Amino acid sequence: MSNKIYIGSDHRGFFLKEKVAKWLFEMKYDFLDLGALSLDPTDDYTKHAAEVASLVSNNKGSKGILLCGSGVGVDVVANKFDGVRSSIGKNPEQIKAGRADDDMNILVIAADFTKEKEAREMLRMFLETKFGNVKRHKKRLEEIEKIEANN
Repeated sequence: MSNKIYIGSDHRGFFLKEKVAKWLFEMKYDFLDLGALSLDPTDDYTKHAAEVASLVSNNKGSKGILLCGSGVGVDVVANKFDGVRSSIGKNPEQIKAGRADDDMNILVIAADFTKEKEAREMLRMFLETKFGNVKRHKKRLEEIEKIEANN
């Protein structure tokens, strides 16, 4: 079981990702920045999203944080991987519900639409909220696993 956090972004999420990495460091979390490691206006979100999602998929208990302009592209890519439950963060309360009810394991931040303070609060909520382990929520996750196995 891994508690590592994997982060990644494209050029539109790059500057906010750098702040996320700083916050994770300050909060003393074990994380790996998968890039972009420098600003490249020609990069594509697909590479970074696939790397993060693959690692989260293959390392039970790990989490991911992805950023791009709208959040949609990286979210779509991430949710193609079995065991990944990725969602675009809207606000801290929504993230809390996503973690507690759905065991969300990748937080997506829409860099073009999220203020720095809100991103930090969503990150904190994502990292601090535990899955509620409620019977009906566990049943739903089992149903999702069946869907993944049959697609």
